[in-house]
Amino acid sequence: MCGIGGMLGNPDSAVLARMNRLQSHRGPDGNAIWSDDSCGLAHARLSIVDLVGSHQPMLSDSSSVLVANGEIYNFRALRDGMLAYPWRTAGDSEVILALHANSVSSHGGAGTALPDNPAEQHRDWVACLDGMFAFALWDEQAGELILARDVMGIKPLLRTMVEGTLLFASEAKALRAHEGHVPRLDELALAARLAWEYPLDGTTLFADVFQVRPGTIEIWALDENGNATRTGLCHFDRPMAGGSWSGTAVVGAAGAMVGGEPAKSWNPQGGAEKLLESFVASVSDRLMADVPVGIVLSGGLDSSLVAAVANRAAERAGQSVPDCWTVAESEDNPDWLAAEAVASSMDLQHHQHILDESSFHGRLPDLAWHGEDLDVTVLFFQPLFEKMAQSVKVGLCGQGADELHAGYPRYRNLVEHSELVDYRLAQIEHPGASALLSGELPIGDAWWSSDHRPQVHTQSLGKFLQFEVEHGQLANFQLRLVDRHSMAHGLEVRVPFLGRAHRREANSLPMAWRLPPDSVLGQEKAALRAAADLTGLPKEIVRRPKLPAGTATTPTLIGELLDELMPRAAEIAKRFSGFERVLAGQPDITIGLGLFYATHILDGGRRVQSKGLVDLLDEVL
Repeated sequence: MCGIGGMLGNPDSAVLARMNRLQSHRGPDGNAIWSDDSCGLAHARLSIVDLVGSHQPMLSDSSSVLVANGEIYNFRALRDGMLAYPWRTAGDSEVILALHANSVSSHGGAGTALPDNPAEQHRDWVACLDGMFAFALWDEQAGELILARDVMGIKPLLRTMVEGTLLFASEAKALRAHEGHVPRLDELALAARLAWEYPLDGTTLFADVFQVRPGTIEIWALDENGNATRTGLCHFDRPMAGGSWSGTAVVGAAGAMVGGEPAKSWNPQGGAEKLLESFVASVSDRLMADVPVGIVLSGGLDSSLVAAVANRAAERAGQSVPDCWTVAESEDNPDWLAAEAVASSMDLQHHQHILDESSFHGRLPDLAWHGEDLDVTVLFFQPLFEKMAQSVKVGLCGQGADELHAGYPRYRNLVEHSELVDYRLAQIEHPGASALLSGELPIGDAWWSSDHRPQVHTQSLGKFLQFEVEHGQLANFQLRLVDRHSMAHGLEVRVPFLGRAHRREANSLPMAWRLPPDSVLGQEKAALRAAADLTGLPKEIVRRPKLPAGTATTPTLIGELLDELMPRAAEIAKRFSGFERVLAGQPDITIGLGLFYATHILDGGRRVQSKGLVDLLDEVL
């Protein structure tokens, strides 16, 4: 929906305007800023609901101001429950202001003594929001800034401190709008990223830049010296996949699942239809838009299931049936052929695009700039989302299914995966690797757990699934990829598998119906495949094995690129002292690290737009 940014303490309209410019790709339909003496907010808008209204920053009658990113899918039901509120728009974001106003009124308004943890008084109303969101709400009367992020971390929210001022934004690059923020590489976060394959917890690859934790509310205020300080923090929900987290299992005010255990048994007779229905409901909710919607169709089970229920979901939502989009390197690529079979069998309009052989060279710098990480093999995202954005503003994708339904190959041999992470850490000659191996990380903004030794989190499939959805694989990797590379083209991509209804059903599945023993049920995601059997998808699609997205779609292009850049990869590895050995076994990640460093760290992150792939890599040497 947009890019948001802001600052608490010494707000500067020039900084806020630069934040909008640095995130203009996220919001090409307009931008605006707002500030008072204490707080400033910035918003770059992608118009999807209430196209002519709902401009942000959005003010309430009580002088609260909001910037929000994402969608609130249950906003109409929430509005129906607050008929007395003086609505100014027909959009979804205003329900955040309305719920906040009702909460303040019920707690006595400004001047009422706050609890020891002021975030607690906002827990129930934030838990009512069903959607993907990150927002900042400045309550001028209370003198508090509320930051919150959806439970699965679909929408990003990053923050840092500069000389007593809190800076926050949807993307790390926007933080450099303040001249006091100079991007630096976080080598401890890098060690975890190289070992686990995704950033852990609240870390980014930028030193002192942290993520607001999914499913949490943060309260910030100015102290007596005018410095921003966090005064409250609480969970309103927790992401679930493999069982209860370390805390009491409860249900939030809106029925949000924040604890519980998988069922001991599951019967596909009846159970499959119930699981499918939960998914249809999630897809139907995510068709909410006043603009055209499309489907990202790779031909794998997950995106194919989105396409398979599109007609049913669209009829329920009263919306048009979405078209589908596919890219691949050739017409005989397995993904291309599978996607064709799905679109044909479901009678869906299908847009296909063959990637140009030179596309990797030309697009890799943009991939690094927008992705803010080390990704290389997912380059197909850029042309895919660019093509979709020429026709639609909203897309639906299949991300999240593998984390909920145990779809990744590594889940079959947890001991082997644990040993691989251990091996990679042992190859790193840096104090950060020692901290990770000893289980003695400092708990705080960066690390939500002190112990990230692989053997601790791979003791069982349920424990590892929970680790991956709560500590990085989902929010910090898969969802980051989709958010950054779709929003790079002003396209909002939604994630039906992470809808509240489907998460409840998926979380209740026994592990044996997510990843069955080979001798019993066979393939991974057994329950999901049983649900897919009810849709009319071709059997070869329902039984298609899991393939790595990037290398499956563009195996030749990736292979040729890495062969060409291998000598440079070896030289780049030497540039990062202590990491040479672990990088030697990951040439794609090494190239990604070189590009990340060149585009985000060198020269304070002031990227030269005209420089090509090779020139950028050579700058690192």
